Amino acid sequence: MRNSTRSQVDPFIVMDVMEAARRAEEAGQRIIHMEVGQPGTGAPKQAMRALAGALESDSLGYTVALGLPALRRRIARLYGEWYDVDLNPDRVVITPGSSGGFILAFTALFDTGDRVGIGAPGYPSYRQILRALDLVPVDLPTLPENRLQPVPDDFAGLDLAGLMVASPANPSGTMLNRAAMGALVEAARAQGAAFISDEIYHGIEYEAKAVTALELTDECYVINSFSKYFSMTGWRVGWLVVPEDHVRVLERIAQNMFICAPHASQVAALAAMNCDAELQANLDVYRANRALMLRGLPEAGFHKIAPPDGAFYVYADVSDLTDDSRALAAEILAQAGVAVTPGLDFDPARGHTTLRFSYARATADIQEGLARLKAFMQARG
Repeated sequence: MRNSTRSQVDPFIVMDVMEAARRAEEAGQRIIHMEVGQPGTGAPKQAMRALAGALESDSLGYTVALGLPALRRRIARLYGEWYDVDLNPDRVVITPGSSGGFILAFTALFDTGDRVGIGAPGYPSYRQILRALDLVPVDLPTLPENRLQPVPDDFAGLDLAGLMVASPANPSGTMLNRAAMGALVEAARAQGAAFISDEIYHGIEYEAKAVTALELTDECYVINSFSKYFSMTGWRVGWLVVPEDHVRVLERIAQNMFICAPHASQVAALAAMNCDAELQANLDVYRANRALMLRGLPEAGFHKIAPPDGAFYVYADVSDLTDDSRALAAEILAQAGVAVTPGLDFDPARGHTTLRFSYARATADIQEGLARLKAFMQARG
């Protein structure tokens, strides 16, 4: 049976690393997971209790396509609490995870063949979802001096239909400050490009609060999720904030593509938004792990790193060690029992000399992982 040309997307390499790690664990090896961007904690306890109650009293059938009104109102309130932004709840669209948000946003904003700029290194699924929708991802190679974030000069004259930014970013953890975000918003507007801000790691910041694009403009799409700060990766629930005149467009697409986000997940997500103490305790773990990584990785021999402003990743330049990051990651897994992600996932052109280390797991795992990495590098010479 034939396949479409749209289906010819690259693999998500981190998932391949996860599978290799699973096989090693199945063979009896204890693996330290620094590959996957997944909190080591589960959903907040209050969220679990709320869902248990709903299971007893509610059939949990379809919700309306835009999502539970109470959840949309609570998310709008969050923007007031975190950013002092007065957001109309009608602009909030609940999605099946941020991945569902990307699909809805790209479908609503772009036509076949449109060119969409994405920073490189960047989250690999942007590129693959765009390709699957017959759109053209345009990698914008970012520079260390710009902390691996795009700047207007990176896409001047490229005739983009859209610009996608992420702050805090995956894999670098770096953030755009207000001036940098504003410059990108203005440059995209001048080019007639739609502006999309991936804010999935908001809430996981260490020294300064992340800036939402909604502080600067209403003419944007903002994508977020309950996967990271709210520690609900497998629940597959996220949200979009869109201009008011785009809501009905998104509603029609969502009705047909997804019907709705999972009802049970929406119930849990609503309760999770009132679990600040537990979520801040998770953040304290990430903060401690970050300090360990920033000290331990250079001690192990990974010297070319930039301190992340947010998220839970360190992106390392390993060009002094290899020109094949995939082979180096496989060597580290086989010999040290530590799973890490090759940079090729995030930057096809330059990722052969970079690795991403995640520190989302328990502190004891991070300590052991760093010790194993140090022993590996010493043995490697």
